[in-house]
Amino acid sequence: MGMEASAKRWEILLVEDNPADANLFQMAMRDTDDIRVHVSCVSDGGQALNFLHKRAEHVEAPRPDLIFLDLNLPIVDGREVLERVKTDLRLVDIPIIVLSTSGSKIDISQSYQRGANSYMVKPADVNTLFKMIHECRCYWFQTVVLNS
Repeated sequence: MGMEASAKRWEILLVEDNPADANLFQMAMRDTDDIRVHVSCVSDGGQALNFLHKRAEHVEAPRPDLIFLDLNLPIVDGREVLERVKTDLRLVDIPIIVLSTSGSKIDISQSYQRGANSYMVKPADVNTLFKMIHECRCYWFQTVVLNS
């Protein structure tokens, strides 16, 4: 990797209402030698939309390179956040990874129909979660080319 690639700091928005899950995600997403990451975390769909539209306390919010979205959220449900982002021309190109405890075929199907770029079921095991997040980092930040 060249100097330019390693100097990039990736912006991630995590939309997660469970503080323990949010902490685990942030630990798993920590900087490594080859990938620098900044995670912003909000705990409900209303905050996510404010963050993305730079409203209220989020006027200085960075534009995320990637969004990790839980489905079952207070205020505004994750399904609605997904639909609103993917129908907004200013936000549609930000990849959204649904990260949910639900492995329901309906949730998976509806998420992809609403424009999710990936759907991951949260594993109960911490080591499996860390492995999943590591693979996700490699894929999104080293393998594919993002529009950022």
